Amino acid sequence: MPDAYIGLISGTSMDGIDAVLVEFGQRSLSIRSTLAFDYPAGLRERLQQATRSPSTFTIDEFGELDRWVGECFRDAALAVIEEAGASASDVRAIGSHGQTVRHRPDAEHRFTLQIGDPSVIATGTGIDTVADFRRADLALGGEGAPLVPAFHDWLFRAEDRSRAILNIGGVANLTILPAGDGPVTGFDTGPGNSLMDTWAERHLGKPFDHGGEWSMSGQVDSALLDAMLDDEYFAVTPPKSTGFEYFNADWLERFDIGSMTPANVQASLCELTAASIASALDQWAPDVAAVFVCGGGAHNSSLLERLGRRLPDSEVGTTASIGLDPDWVEACAFAWLTMRRLENAPGSVATVTGASRDAILGAIHAGGRA
Repeated sequence: MPDAYIGLISGTSMDGIDAVLVEFGQRSLSIRSTLAFDYPAGLRERLQQATRSPSTFTIDEFGELDRWVGECFRDAALAVIEEAGASASDVRAIGSHGQTVRHRPDAEHRFTLQIGDPSVIATGTGIDTVADFRRADLALGGEGAPLVPAFHDWLFRAEDRSRAILNIGGVANLTILPAGDGPVTGFDTGPGNSLMDTWAERHLGKPFDHGGEWSMSGQVDSALLDAMLDDEYFAVTPPKSTGFEYFNADWLERFDIGSMTPANVQASLCELTAASIASALDQWAPDVAAVFVCGGGAHNSSLLERLGRRLPDSEVGTTASIGLDPDWVEACAFAWLTMRRLENAPGSVATVTGASRDAILGAIHAGGRA
């Protein structure tokens, strides 16, 4: 029986796919290869248009993008196998998170929507593919997010002190791991990189603020920061989740930023992410001794410095210091969730998502391999 798994995910930046080929041991893992697979020209723009203007997102557009993203995920899986010098027969299964285009656990008829046709991935690689990880949790009354805490608990919990794993993608989410064997908790704290990326694209013509350098050149506007932190989301008691459906360009336009220096707005947005994370920890996990960051935000030096200043009593670092490169934590998590699905074991944590019970996540799409 092959013992390697592939994990695939594209985040809210919508610029491409993180792919890993990984093997799992007893609360340990070994990465055989990794790959950052860029979306082809034009796909990111069409995905962003679809998510920013959902009222014009037609059924035909949905169908075409679902297929196109699925083809990209298939190609990413094949490429990461080639990168490892392996073959499809070495891979037990692929876990594809897909590309989120809508997450509305607050809707009257609650839903979450990830695209990237898993049948295209399965038949194109010949490897069984697990996808659609979030909806089982929603069906049980949960938020459908975050889903990485079970993996964080499995890999990163320490016996001697409490830890928080902080994933900073478009949205920031926390996993709280008490020392020893206490229950894991977690939730989305609010914006991660999403607002900063939106502002950088508008004023720099770049998809993100590299290293946080632009935000370092500005000054935080305290009145703007206070007004943003007054948003009702930050006061909501967990479980809770959010996304670019809420923290987006329209949200920014609520505030009087038109006359402000763009670099000062960027500095304020960076401080908003740090402040909302620190406030969440102060409210819901005041005893955390160490915070380990993963995701794209781990490369934003300005953000990490601001977070460190706001958490003076906690160690602040990245997951590299506890054994896993911050760029590959999420992809490894969905490979692990795939292993859990094949074992018919729960992958979600009800104390995190608010579901009525832990859920077995994902649907299996046969690759056709004998």
